[in-house]
Amino acid sequence: MARRIPLSKLIKEDLQTARQRDPAARSNLEVALAYPGVHAIWTHRIAHAMWGAGARTPARVLSSIARSFTGIDIHPAARIGRRIFIDHGTGVVIGETTSVGEDVVIFHGVTLGGVAMVKGKRHPTIGSNVMIGAGAKILGPIKIGNNSKVGANAVVVREVPDENVAIGIPAHNQPICQKSRKADLIVDPTLHI
Repeated sequence: MARRIPLSKLIKEDLQTARQRDPAARSNLEVALAYPGVHAIWTHRIAHAMWGAGARTPARVLSSIARSFTGIDIHPAARIGRRIFIDHGTGVVIGETTSVGEDVVIFHGVTLGGVAMVKGKRHPTIGSNVMIGAGAKILGPIKIGNNSKVGANAVVVREVPDENVAIGIPAHNQPICQKSRKADLIVDPTLHI
């Protein structure tokens, strides 16, 4: 059984993560008061606990309230790891059976969605240390490998191996070059798809 982490520690960690990931963040107070991605994650943690305790309708109501304030729609059943940073956040949708690892960055307009209206696993599994660019759509019960990147506006419908970058519509996988590991979504300019 996984060890529970005190909420106060998670809150402090979320503030530190936002400060580390966003060069525009000037203080913990600013992040706590003005970052909708942080508010969405905090509210999701409460809604997820309620969902797990069987209070499913109140959990859905809480997530709906959070969506109206943040513009970020996270289903309370979604599993979200630690040190997640949702930058700007407007239009982010994270579906019910989605699983997100740790140290993931998600930009605005991202959809982690399904492609079928059936019960069971129908949303993606996102590994750890993944960056998902603005407007990307990751659809279906596929896996995005650890240390991977999904380019802005990519439409990903097949698995992405560890340490790959997925770009295009539909997205094509390419190994991450050394240059792009140092700069967030910079892709080797000689890369041809």
